[in-house]
Amino acid sequence: MRSEGWAQVRSGAWAEPGQGLDLVVRLRAAQLLNPQLVVSHCSAAQLWQIETLDSERPDHHLEFTDPGLTVRQVLTGVRVHRISLAEADVVEQRGLRVTDVPRTLADLLRAGPRDDALVAVESALSYRRVGPSRRAPLIAPAGIAVALEAPLLGAARARQWLRLVDPRAGSPAETIARLRMLDAGLRPETQAEVRTRDGRRRYLDFLFRDVGLAVEIEGYAFHGTREAHRRDVARFNQLLQCPEVRHLLRFTAEDVFHRPASMIAQIRTLLP
Repeated sequence: MRSEGWAQVRSGAWAEPGQGLDLVVRLRAAQLLNPQLVVSHCSAAQLWQIETLDSERPDHHLEFTDPGLTVRQVLTGVRVHRISLAEADVVEQRGLRVTDVPRTLADLLRAGPRDDALVAVESALSYRRVGPSRRAPLIAPAGIAVALEAPLLGAARARQWLRLVDPRAGSPAETIARLRMLDAGLRPETQAEVRTRDGRRRYLDFLFRDVGLAVEIEGYAFHGTREAHRRDVARFNQLLQCPEVRHLLRFTAEDVFHRPASMIAQIRTLLP
């Protein structure tokens, strides 16, 4: 089969020649071999175009739920959650049986960790550019709260974490930056509106209004054109001319994810 161009997805499953081994193909192979499994958690989130931290990790596994609690063998590269699952929580997405958006987010909140779950929830609650397209919000907070009413393990903690959600977050880096500030006892305004000297509205990722400290988080995306870069430079110059802004700190996603203590220390130097 290899000599004819077929690629082995996993033991017992091969992809036809010319078909890439993307997420959908790998999930479909596992589900065809184990039809009782339902795509869930981070794998379901990816199918719904919900951003997660898990997909960026080198040890990322495919995730499924086994509602019948029947799978006993270890599946290579697969994490199986053995929890109950109502048939109403399962829909078809891209030819796969997948948990719907409310159940997917509730599962992530119940399973944790906190930061990973809130990144996914805030992504689902807002407009996001995922890949080449811009996706509309998928759910409202009330829909997640209803999904968390089921008496499953971790539900009480999940409801506490849901109260930390900010639907205005614009990226995973913004979510993590806000959580790091909250953990440090800092409570800035989020997506704070300010006005330039000529009256135009601008929005800041974070603002400590009483001291005029603005904090902006730069995502992984870079400026694809000179015009985009020019607009970005002009925007920051305008922000510095807003009467409400006396100091402006900018941090990259790498700062947020890998050097949070340094980020917090720099913010504190400008706070009373």
